[in-house]
Amino acid sequence: MSTELPVAAQFAAYNAHDLEAFLACFGEGFKGYRMPTESPSTVGKGALRTFYAEHRFNNPALKAELLSRTVMGNKVFDHEKIYGLSPDPIESMAVFEVEDGLIQTAWFYFPS
Repeated sequence: MSTELPVAAQFAAYNAHDLEAFLACFGEGFKGYRMPTESPSTVGKGALRTFYAEHRFNNPALKAELLSRTVMGNKVFDHEKIYGLSPDPIESMAVFEVEDGLIQTAWFYFPS
């Protein structure tokens, strides 16, 4: 299975606001980090479900534009522009670690 496949699928589900398709791309023990923290901000698929249901997919203006994607081994690096979280688009970088066909860990960087 391609390392890129679950990342591409979660990106499409994010833009479609399809919570179930989005969650299907992640492992049960998922850990998400907002850089530069050392501790995960999201642990487990249940926490991921709650966060995206309450803070992302309830926002009809939310969408992401993929600026670039690089795959290196089991990691996928996405440079994105996010719309709908603030008056102006926000550029971000996401690094997804894929194991067993699912995203197990992700690091998100939002410059200030």
